[in-house]
Amino acid sequence: MSLTSPGRVLVVGAGMVAHHLVEQLVARSPEGEWQLTVLGKEDAAPYDRVHLSEFFTGRDGSALTLSGTPWLDPRVQLRTGDPVRSIDRDARTVTTRSGRVEAYDHLVLATGSWAWTPRTEGTDLPGVFTYRTLGDVEALRDWVARRTEELGRPLAGAVVGGGVLGLEAAAALQTLGTSATVVEFADRLMNVQLDDGGGEALRVLVTGLGMDVRTSTGATRLGAADDGAVATMDLSDGSSVPADVVVFSTGVRPRDRVARESGLAIGERGGVVVGPTCRTSDPSIWAVGECASFEGECTGLVAPGNAMADVVVDQLLGGSATYRPAADGTKLKGVGVDAASFGDVFALTPGALEVMFADPVAQTYRKLVVSDDARTLLGGVFVGDTSLYSSLRPMLGRPLGADPSAFLAPEGGAPAPGPDLPDDVVVCSCSNVSAGTVRAAVTEHGCTSVGEVKTCTRAGTVCGSCVPLLTKIVSSTLESAGVTVSNAMCEHFAMPRAELFALVRRDGLRTFTQVVEAHGTGRGCAVCKPAVASMLSSTNAGHVLEREHAALQDTNDHVLANMQKDGTYSVVPRVRGGEITPEKLVVLGRVAAEFGLATRITGAQRIAMFGARIDQLPAIWRRLVDAGFESGQAYGKSLRAVKSCVGQAWCRFGVQDSASMAVRLELRYRGLRSPHKFKVGVSGCARECAEARGKDVGVIATEKGWNVYVGGNGGFTPRHAELLAEDLDDDRLVQVIDRFLAHYIQSADRVQRTAPWVAEYPGGLAELRRVVVDDARGLGAELDAVMAEHVAQYTDEWRATLDDPEKLRQFVSFVNAPDTPDPDLVYAPVRGQVRPARAGDDVADRSPVVARTLEVRS
Repeated sequence: MSLTSPGRVLVVGAGMVAHHLVEQLVARSPEGEWQLTVLGKEDAAPYDRVHLSEFFTGRDGSALTLSGTPWLDPRVQLRTGDPVRSIDRDARTVTTRSGRVEAYDHLVLATGSWAWTPRTEGTDLPGVFTYRTLGDVEALRDWVARRTEELGRPLAGAVVGGGVLGLEAAAALQTLGTSATVVEFADRLMNVQLDDGGGEALRVLVTGLGMDVRTSTGATRLGAADDGAVATMDLSDGSSVPADVVVFSTGVRPRDRVARESGLAIGERGGVVVGPTCRTSDPSIWAVGECASFEGECTGLVAPGNAMADVVVDQLLGGSATYRPAADGTKLKGVGVDAASFGDVFALTPGALEVMFADPVAQTYRKLVVSDDARTLLGGVFVGDTSLYSSLRPMLGRPLGADPSAFLAPEGGAPAPGPDLPDDVVVCSCSNVSAGTVRAAVTEHGCTSVGEVKTCTRAGTVCGSCVPLLTKIVSSTLESAGVTVSNAMCEHFAMPRAELFALVRRDGLRTFTQVVEAHGTGRGCAVCKPAVASMLSSTNAGHVLEREHAALQDTNDHVLANMQKDGTYSVVPRVRGGEITPEKLVVLGRVAAEFGLATRITGAQRIAMFGARIDQLPAIWRRLVDAGFESGQAYGKSLRAVKSCVGQAWCRFGVQDSASMAVRLELRYRGLRSPHKFKVGVSGCARECAEARGKDVGVIATEKGWNVYVGGNGGFTPRHAELLAEDLDDDRLVQVIDRFLAHYIQSADRVQRTAPWVAEYPGGLAELRRVVVDDARGLGAELDAVMAEHVAQYTDEWRATLDDPEKLRQFVSFVNAPDTPDPDLVYAPVRGQVRPARAGDDVADRSPVVARTLEVRS
């Protein structure tokens, strides 16, 4: 048999890795004289198991099916629903369950793995599932629908296993309308992929989604209802939770029975032993993917499986490729929160250094692990914001080129690695595609879009986490070749945000569904959903918690509050221009004392209260709204605050009434949704006590009126705002700011602050001044109308929420126990107030009201 003509190839298993192997063999040997047969256990053709959870968001089995192109090749046959029962190595045949005998010259085992379930009493009860196959999720969906009808109430759901799949299963249960308790034996979620800090940050975020997270405990017994179906789950900590439906997601084991019974070498921890060529102990048999044991390890990810498939194809065609494990990367999908990691997460490399940045306000946790000289990237953890994941993961094992801390700092830090990566850097680990291959797809194969490059190289077609970096490389390569680059907002909308915003406004679209039907495709993604939500809010399409809009919002917008590090929330009422009456101060004090909230005066001249439980938010806000307060929208991409000095009213240096102007501006722009948050400052003289030039819009009084500055911000790289117009009277000042903000909202990119928008404005500040101040393009009347509409239709988001019982239903600690506060919340006293208790605190109490009165022992 010629090495370049593998003859009869038989693939046992019809999963993603098998599909990849067939694709590669067809692509690399289009004229070869070989025959290939794939034998699958499941009835379905190979499907996208990585995105299995999307089944619950409307992507049915047919939509998950992988490309059928390989099966169109006359040399390839796919037989499903007939698993292999035995292998006769001497005769080089396999026998299937139906009795069919298939001969082979080369046999490739791609049997994958099976979902392991611990020996817990009651796992055979109706209503207990695993979460591994299309059949599993179909059965889960059917059970929830049937059982909900039988019981006449929403079900209580429980998931055993707090890993990636377990969290996806919990999110799926919530999508089906059940509650979700996640039980994890380890002390944190995603304990294999996240360190302690990352796990705690993820717990806070997941709890905010309404999941009940129980760590450091296990399921010991499942109890049955009177009709025999599962009803309760007993835990090793002695507690019990209701459980009308239970999903076990406690790991997988290699599916190696047939190989074991045929006498092939099996690893100590299971799996078919293979060497660097992926050959087993029988030279004519290969093993790839999760069923293969290489150097004693079986991998549970698709990327190394695809890499093994590439090796086998190369070997079958006479090549000499060998398998070398690459560092794994994992990204959480479909749960509603972001978490990802890669490389040496736990800094086990000798001398490794850890650089961390945690932002409790933004609810993000980021860590990089670097070599002892802080130059080489060894690993990373990202929770709450995974935007750096796709850019930094390909740099694993390579010099970072900058101080590691600069990558983790808030916006304005060191830029993430760009598209100029070396050719040999692997951009897509799932399909093992390098930066050079991506560039070659453009320069040598004529691809002119990301979609074409994905089709050509398969990069970005599995988990999709590399798509942001892939897009940068494709765009950069196209630009270098003089080709016009697509500026599509994402794969679902072919136009940039500004163009889509104009279409939404022109057509009067009111929901995401309408926007997709009119101008997009698919079901949306993490990029376009919040962007469209912002547009709909900016065009007054309804309250952010309306049924059609709620699912599009970012995490904090879901509860109209900012989540804190312990899972509680801040309450930040608007204090217009920094002015507040004694009567309102008394109200804030009484509310804070009654609910045990920690109080603090913020840099934006507001009074923030910390430590509110989600179930307390409506009661707190009822008291505040009744006293005349309104939402300060500290949670949204909108106006945060207008900061001012006392101005002419009290200050002997003031030349204008800055406080009155600040109140006027705050009343005008309150509730104005925008591509990013924005702040305004008003100073009564050139001494600039309000630090107005550090704001997105800065107003500074002059003897003749007001100067207005735009595009400033603080943060890691503070930027002074630039002068837009001078010596304006009150009304003209308001008109100029109206037009600046309306133009910014209409034309900025998604999540783009005013500073980069002004800096990148075509024609620079001079052209922006011509448009906004001089009305050189005749846009003034339209921009004026936009702001007038906003002012006329403004409603306070918290007042509207309190008046709507439907919106109030989501403000509960636990869906299945709405009156039960989170038992993990414990407080310690500090300077007459409270903070979340830490390990080692001498005194603490579950009630913040009590905790603030405790005496700290010295």
